[in-house]
Amino acid sequence: MPWWKRATDLTLVWIALLFLGPLMLLAAILIKLSSRGPVFYVAPRMGHRGVPFGQLKFRTMHVGADRQGAFTAQQDRRVFPVGRWLRLFKIDELPQILNILRGEMSVVGPRPEDISTVERCYSPEQRQVLEAVPGLTGLVQVRFFPELSVVDPGGMDPQEHYQRVILPMRLEMDFEYIRRQSFWFDAGLILQTIYLILVKAPALALGMAPRKVELSRV
Repeated sequence: MPWWKRATDLTLVWIALLFLGPLMLLAAILIKLSSRGPVFYVAPRMGHRGVPFGQLKFRTMHVGADRQGAFTAQQDRRVFPVGRWLRLFKIDELPQILNILRGEMSVVGPRPEDISTVERCYSPEQRQVLEAVPGLTGLVQVRFFPELSVVDPGGMDPQEHYQRVILPMRLEMDFEYIRRQSFWFDAGLILQTIYLILVKAPALALGMAPRKVELSRV
């Protein structure tokens, strides 16, 4: 990882902890009041250079819901009401600040993928994306906020549709990010992410912005 990227990560993480700490505490309280079970969900992910790690998230689904499938769609009943709001405003991703502190993730980079998906679906060429440190936000997340929007899968199994249609799209954009990676490109993606969360997410919540069929990981 370039020195400027790690320095930027640590600076932003400490600023985030200072200003977003109260919001994270509130999210934890709301989760405990809304659904029985732990506050956090640990998602097994493939990390930098193929080293697995546990991606931290605020839990947004009922306990055990991930055993019913690795993907969620709009109005998925496994997601409890507070969890939908946490997902829309990306608050559920804030615990990944700890992943960044540990060096497992960066603020900007390709989103980490499920371990089994990497092992089963990535070609040798696609595995080169693992040379980049996975990120909290990235090119895919900015272009397809709040989730990667896709056309109607037409009755195809959600996991098959993800592997055949969505995954190649994601990887193509991840490699584009790797080619264009620089301090200023990262800064632009961070600013766009903040804008989307503060402006577009409220519009989506109020029904003022169009929203396509969406499919996202647990």
